[in-house]
Amino acid sequence: MTPPEHDRPRPAEPGTLAELVGALAGLLAAESAAEAAAAGVDPGDLEQAVWLRLLERLDGGPGVPRRPADWLRRAVRAEVRRARRAVVRELPYPHEPASDAQPEHAALVAERHRALRTAIARTPVHCRRLLAAMLSPNDPTYREIAGELGISQGSLGPMRSRCLGCLRRMLAAEVAAPAHRGRER
Repeated sequence: MTPPEHDRPRPAEPGTLAELVGALAGLLAAESAAEAAAAGVDPGDLEQAVWLRLLERLDGGPGVPRRPADWLRRAVRAEVRRARRAVVRELPYPHEPASDAQPEHAALVAERHRALRTAIARTPVHCRRLLAAMLSPNDPTYREIAGELGISQGSLGPMRSRCLGCLRRMLAAEVAAPAHRGRER
């Protein structure tokens, strides 16, 4: 049994795609916005999926639908059903993967270490030596640091405080001022 004339698809004609997209864009945006929230998907993702369905239909498929607006509404609802089924099957991780494995995290940590090393290199010599000793991977005690620097263990605390204050001021000066919000005149 063949479908009635008004339901039969017609082959795509040159120039039809641009006209079809222009005619359906507003309707698709409205339908996607209305249906997306119930499915828990982004309206833009829903629109993209329907456009892809239309392109697949035009390229090797049945062609341009006779009633494009009706076809579009059905396609939106079909994509919403597909999205709902996917939500049931897809389960989130119970916890975030280790952040050390993420390249963004590694790049940020490396940038912080570089900024710290650069700031330490600009401190006075006695602060540079003290901070280098404190940041040593050997994790020395105050007694070992004082012996290495040739100062008394009692003066190490106040010196450390002054050096860290100097370093803090240097790093605070390097922090960029917040970007101007609004229009520039």
